[in-house]
Amino acid sequence: MTPTPDAERYTPGHDTSAVDFMAARRAATHAGFFLPHLAPGVALLDLGCGPGTITADLAAAVAPGHALGLDQQAAQLTGARTLAGQRGLTNVEFQEGSCYNIPLNDQSVDRVFSHALLEHLAHPARALAEIRRVLRPGGTVGLCSPDWGGFLLSPPLDDAVGAYIRLQQANGGDPYVGRKLGQYLRDAGFADVHLDAHYERYADPSRIAGYLAIQLDLAEQPTHAARLHSWATHPGAMFAQAWVTATATRPH
Repeated sequence: MTPTPDAERYTPGHDTSAVDFMAARRAATHAGFFLPHLAPGVALLDLGCGPGTITADLAAAVAPGHALGLDQQAAQLTGARTLAGQRGLTNVEFQEGSCYNIPLNDQSVDRVFSHALLEHLAHPARALAEIRRVLRPGGTVGLCSPDWGGFLLSPPLDDAVGAYIRLQQANGGDPYVGRKLGQYLRDAGFADVHLDAHYERYADPSRIAGYLAIQLDLAEQPTHAARLHSWATHPGAMFAQAWVTATATRPH
């Protein structure tokens, strides 16, 4: 049975290690494909903004345009607001809310960005319908999601990675959503769909291994968690993850 939105579980969790892992991301490294679509004065929504480190960079790119960071986990938004204050950003705000019920009026923003969200959703098509609703005609959406069918792992780590894939699927997510972004966008009524793909190699393999191992431990899979920790000590360990990026426009 497919989980309902209320039954979805965000597989990475929201403990300190997960938040710190996400907070290392910046627009230059994780939203570079979308930056050319931004300009001063643009109204922007960052859907599933997490700790707001990417959002802050996007807000700076559209200032004095208004930027909204939306996330269902209110605990992450305190740090996001602190970051915005430290950077002197007055054009950005952060709200708690669901991607299935975005608290914005119809056709009220020019751009919507979402990074590493759709792979955790039981109903990505519903989220895309909401994105289309809030975008103005001619507005642009930018999505970035991993596809777990494209890892480059050395030494092989298929057993532990497979366990994490099954865990995310049990939580209602789709680890292979990256390859489906184009079709989802077309089905939702978007046009001018452009797809691309790249690899992210984690400079410190122990960091990504530990990030995954924590959730496997919590899921009572200590053998796979230990396998990740052991793998990360190998002097030649390499963990490279495939990401798919997509941009599309809302037709007039």
